[in-house]
Amino acid sequence: MALYNLLGDFKLIKETPFKYEKEIQSLIESNLQSLLKLDYIRSEFSHNNFRVDTLAFDNESKSFVIIEFKREKNFSVIDQGYAYLSLMLNNKADFILEYNERKDIPLKRSDVDWTQSKVIFISPHFTTYQKEAINFKDLPIELWEIKKYENNTISFNQLQKTYANESIKTISNKETVKNVSNEVVVYTEEAHLIKTDFETKELYESYKEGILNLEDNIELNPKKHYIGFKIDGNTFCDIVFQNKTLKIFINLKYGELNDGKDLARDVSNIGHWGNGAYEIKVSDTENLEYILSLIKQSLRKNKG
Repeated sequence: MALYNLLGDFKLIKETPFKYEKEIQSLIESNLQSLLKLDYIRSEFSHNNFRVDTLAFDNESKSFVIIEFKREKNFSVIDQGYAYLSLMLNNKADFILEYNERKDIPLKRSDVDWTQSKVIFISPHFTTYQKEAINFKDLPIELWEIKKYENNTISFNQLQKTYANESIKTISNKETVKNVSNEVVVYTEEAHLIKTDFETKELYESYKEGILNLEDNIELNPKKHYIGFKIDGNTFCDIVFQNKTLKIFINLKYGELNDGKDLARDVSNIGHWGNGAYEIKVSDTENLEYILSLIKQSLRKNKG
């Protein structure tokens, strides 16, 4: 991707390489919440001859995340990713102990959703082979590309799957992959829809289309209990499937939503799936445009 400075002589902004892998690691760890919405636990976590570059925790999914930084290109995404996940799943108590030694609020084993564990690789460059390797619908591994430029800026982007219809379990006979796949689940939109009746699917598609049309860069973010919608890495609403109905959660704090029709219910003090203090239960599209206007308030608040 070519970048140009619009001030002055329309100069090409050149990429400048990172000198050390540690430089990338320090940059990401210092801005972990802003860049990946994760809580930092520690660097260089070692266990059973493995060394994890960065150990983090995802408070939304209640799961551990292992982050690895790479400057060189000669590594296997699948082999290393599943080796780290196997390490985590076979030593759960040690990961919880590490969390509790670093955080003020204790974490119990039952507080962690191990099914949503994942590994993130961050590098300035990935090979074509590595990019192809993530094209499985149930792969708990993400690739993020980071680049530094001479005007003291960086770009940071997740590499998206180009196609993801096949399961990693169908092409790998490795014992590590099988064992991890039996416990770790990559939740997809399809997995939610397959358990839903036709009427609810049609209702969801109407609201989904409306939400995606609010902005160009909205992303779907399927989780275990709901499908989230994100912009600039921030979740602004979630949809929970129920029989013949949907529950839409708007990610605003109580008092931030301007709801003239009073359709949204305050759930700030009620346990619920999804993010935010507001819930709207829908069984038709009668108030679709109005509800989209409420969702747009959250989108604006969570953008950037």
